Amino acid sequence: MRWQGREQSKNVEDRRGERSRGGMLRTGGGLGIGALLIAALIFILGGDPSGFLSQAQRAPAPQQEQPRRSGEQYVGTEQEEALADIAGVVLKETEEVWGEIFPKQLGRNYSPARLVLFEEQIASACGMAGSATGPFYCPGDNKIYLDVDFYEQLKRKFGAPGDFAFAYVVAHEVGHHVQNQLGYTNYVHERKGRVSQSEYNDLSVRLELQADFLAGVWAHHTYKNTDLIEDDDFVEAMRAAEAIGDDNIQRKTTGYVRPETFTHGTSEQRIRWFRKGLETGDIAQGDTFNARRL
Repeated sequence: MRWQGREQSKNVEDRRGERSRGGMLRTGGGLGIGALLIAALIFILGGDPSGFLSQAQRAPAPQQEQPRRSGEQYVGTEQEEALADIAGVVLKETEEVWGEIFPKQLGRNYSPARLVLFEEQIASACGMAGSATGPFYCPGDNKIYLDVDFYEQLKRKFGAPGDFAFAYVVAHEVGHHVQNQLGYTNYVHERKGRVSQSEYNDLSVRLELQADFLAGVWAHHTYKNTDLIEDDDFVEAMRAAEAIGDDNIQRKTTGYVRPETFTHGTSEQRIRWFRKGLETGDIAQGDTFNARRL
């Protein structure tokens, strides 16, 4: 991926180096550090921690951020800085693609997401989250939260290294932002508690597969209109999609697979929907909620 020297998005908040006071996810009466452990467990089992965290949206925003001292700037390792640059470049490219697709295909304007870089833990409108939660999108503040250390998990834990594998993850989270603007996020979250757990899991899978599709749509147009993506990069994206499929994660972490608990989709499904977006570039082809075959 030719990311060096490219323009980065201005919608990046670099909050690495900040420390959050406390460590609680506040939902009504307030939850302790166990909330972070639950979110981490959801992630490890292939679940979507953003759905769990979003339950805190109605809680008052805590005063938890301790800003850097004046003139102080976080400086990470060479790899951390490179990954931060990649994330900024990818975010910029998503803004270009969706900023063009929305008016042409949907007849409306696109409102970009903001990307928050953090380390260890962070407070969002969806509550507190830690690095173990993995990258997530919070619909409460329209922000994507990313600890660049996730790259090491992607490489070592899931066996999916590479710049474009990391870029795919960012594009997937932007896909959730697109879904939020189109009403799909609310459609799913409003059914929490109104349908059975298995039915809700199915809706969650459809939401996640659509985000994979949207990441593919982004890759289609970026590959077509820029020289950012190289031919070999798609192999990295497919490898990442396969690695973080529910079946693959469950098999590695528990030794067995429970399809009724899937919330993201199988490796095969994630690859197929990403590829469909990549091949068509047409947002209308990604209606996973009415698809007969996932």
